[in-house]
Amino acid sequence: MGLDITVLTLDWGELARTPEAEREGLLYEAMCPEDEPAEAGPEAGWVLPASPQVPWCARYEFSRTLGSYKPHFWASEGWSRARPHAAPPLRDALDAFLRALIWPGDDPAAEDDEPSLGLVLPAHPRRILACPPSATAERAAHWARAEPLLAGRRGAYDRHAAAPGGWIPDFAAFAALVGQWGEVVTGAAGRGWGVLGLTV
Repeated sequence: MGLDITVLTLDWGELARTPEAEREGLLYEAMCPEDEPAEAGPEAGWVLPASPQVPWCARYEFSRTLGSYKPHFWASEGWSRARPHAAPPLRDALDAFLRALIWPGDDPAAEDDEPSLGLVLPAHPRRILACPPSATAERAAHWARAEPLLAGRRGAYDRHAAAPGGWIPDFAAFAALVGQWGEVVTGAAGRGWGVLGLTV
């Protein structure tokens, strides 16, 4: 079946003030609200609030992913192939933006540099990524630098990283998915919130 991902943006302070024993239940509720009809919510974009029971949390639905982590993984792989051919300003900005979101970095031996979360997260739902508000704001700044530089990379990306028939077959699919991550971090940073990527 493969790994799934649900991306939440949330008020870190509210989560920190929630008793630890209650955090797991609230995160599951934000991921999949108990009383939400199956057809409710947009096919893509923001669900705000994620649940009436968690008004300080939003859920972002990625377009054309069916909730799977696979498109994010293949976008990361595409960037790994394309980045050696990118100009340094774009490479540096997009590296910094994607690191700890969907791209592990270019040094497998490097230590995990995940920022301090400032709170205890429950063991479940399982965490794929976590960006506290300070790290989210940094990534929003990196995206502001990367976004205007990305449009001109279509030819280079398709030459070096195209994967016809895959989840991320070409530059258009890569740019669309990365742009949605830009919406996530920009929206979260605008509220002073953090980002969680969770899987059941």
